[in-house]
Amino acid sequence: MNKNRLEAFSDGVIAIIITIMVLEFKVPHGEQLTDLLPLWPVFLSYVLSFVNVGIYWNNHHHLLHAVKKVNGAILWANLNLLFWLSLMPFTTAWMGENHFASMPVVFYAIDLCLCAVSYTVLQAQIIKSQGAHSLVHQALGNDRKGKISLLCYVLAIPLALVGLPGLAGVLMGLVACLWLIPDRRIEKTLEAE
Repeated sequence: MNKNRLEAFSDGVIAIIITIMVLEFKVPHGEQLTDLLPLWPVFLSYVLSFVNVGIYWNNHHHLLHAVKKVNGAILWANLNLLFWLSLMPFTTAWMGENHFASMPVVFYAIDLCLCAVSYTVLQAQIIKSQGAHSLVHQALGNDRKGKISLLCYVLAIPLALVGLPGLAGVLMGLVACLWLIPDRRIEKTLEAE
């Protein structure tokens, strides 16, 4: 099957996810800059989530650029990723509205963890479909960066559970910083072809 519909659908869903997140902002009652101060947790959680969703969109784009065809397993793996990404507006809003309290941060970390797992599953399905000599397999190698990210998300969950949601948030923020520079492995492999 052609990959174009998968890309278009994914782009549309991700655009809607970002739109829903920004709609969570409530306009403050007042005209002073100080009226914006109570919104800082909502804004900070939005920025973190916007960056995370943007990172997934960017890497998803690069990943699919190296794919020639898709099959049913890839379609389902992609829907799995979109499902967990679609929960991002809820977990973001809950975390921001509750000023990064432990349980909302736990659920946010779980969502990020499941996004990472589902992205890994999508990569595995593509490699399974296209073979061990595919561009995707060559580009990803052992995916050290992906494994480190997943480990950080897993560690953030118990940190938030034991009452250290700030440390968990820093860990999740560091993962976002790790991926801010787009993963160039696929680009480099395509350029070498």
